[in-house]
Amino acid sequence: MRRSLLVTAGAAISMVLLAMLVPMAILVRSYALEDRLARAALEVQAVETVVSRYDDRGSVSVYLDRLNAGDSPTRVTVLYPSGADVGPDQGEDDRVLDARNTGRARVDDVPGGSQILVPVSRGGSSALPDQTPVIRVVVEEPGITSSVGVAWGLLALLGLTLLAGSLLVVDRLGRSFVQPIRRLAEHTQTLGTTGSLAPVPDASGPAEVRELAAAVDRLVGRIQLLLARERENVADLSHRLRTPVTALRLRVESVVDADLRERLGSDLDSLQATVDGIVREARRSEREGLDPRTDAVPVLAERVRHWAPLAEDLGRPWQTDLAASGPLLRASAADLEALVDVLLDNVFSHTPDDVPVRVTLTAGDDRVELVVEDAGPGLPTDLDVTGRGASGAGSTGLGLSIAARTAEDSGGALVTGASDMGGARVSVTVQTD
Repeated sequence: MRRSLLVTAGAAISMVLLAMLVPMAILVRSYALEDRLARAALEVQAVETVVSRYDDRGSVSVYLDRLNAGDSPTRVTVLYPSGADVGPDQGEDDRVLDARNTGRARVDDVPGGSQILVPVSRGGSSALPDQTPVIRVVVEEPGITSSVGVAWGLLALLGLTLLAGSLLVVDRLGRSFVQPIRRLAEHTQTLGTTGSLAPVPDASGPAEVRELAAAVDRLVGRIQLLLARERENVADLSHRLRTPVTALRLRVESVVDADLRERLGSDLDSLQATVDGIVREARRSEREGLDPRTDAVPVLAERVRHWAPLAEDLGRPWQTDLAASGPLLRASAADLEALVDVLLDNVFSHTPDDVPVRVTLTAGDDRVELVVEDAGPGLPTDLDVTGRGASGAGSTGLGLSIAARTAEDSGGALVTGASDMGGARVSVTVQTD
């Protein structure tokens, strides 16, 4: 934002300065040319006096040599009807003939400047036009090496100074907007990462930024209130269910039929486990923060090794290739452990005990990929096995759905397919962002 503001202001200020300085530069050049023409007019009067007084062209040549000497921006030439011209710019053209025949002075534009032609009458009013000399004064257009160049340099310096000063003011003004917004953005990015929702510190800057900071504070307060109420409700749920569950357990124990008592006790245990899972899941944000980060490779590798003894007991061929280290991932350790459990439980539950299993764990700079393959019957091709409640083997259909949600929450994905071992291949990618 700050850079965009500087670029926009620089472009606008540059256009304004160009609109002012370019006409000023043209005017300076025009004034300098007019000044030279005015000085040339004075020289014409002096030359006219010399030419009309002396018939000796040698005297006129001496005077013109002195007049044209040095770095003068004007060159004076006297053009005689006989062709014996005196000066640096000899030769006649239609404009010279027009000035001689009409007896009137004229000013014309020529390459590199302007030209003044003044006819000189030496014989009074009865002199013939073809006997009239013409004074030609060529005035060079002022360039960079003249005073015009100095003036242009001063104008350019003035423009650069104004541009730099304006950009400095714009930068200070932009900083007063950007810095408070940046502090607010940094604060909002840290909300919940440490398990707390702190208010915005030192809200300063323009009124709009302070209003935004106040709105963020109100939002944080509202979130804190909602979280507190949620935790209270979860605590109340756990407390309120404890008494009826205990009463049910006592009644179940009084049932005479042993089979019925066992089934009811098992159902009651499942209910208790479900309630405990709900309470534990509701309190996860309090334990792990709103944005958990986990060193995933050790967690995943350790959980894969946790299943190795079971495979050994069952006589199931077990092959692993586990990375040694990897990045911090945007997932909790509990979710990653559950991810491994879901994938391996599917293999152990829905394939024969002697079917080989291969687990591969690879890590990159920003992601970790866990691949579980087997040589079993494979996954059904006519069913989305990652859909919640979808199952092709009589299960609840929640396992792969939970694994897919864990991957998607971190920006990754779960992909199913066929393995070169002949069975199913499930690949789960978990990313840093």
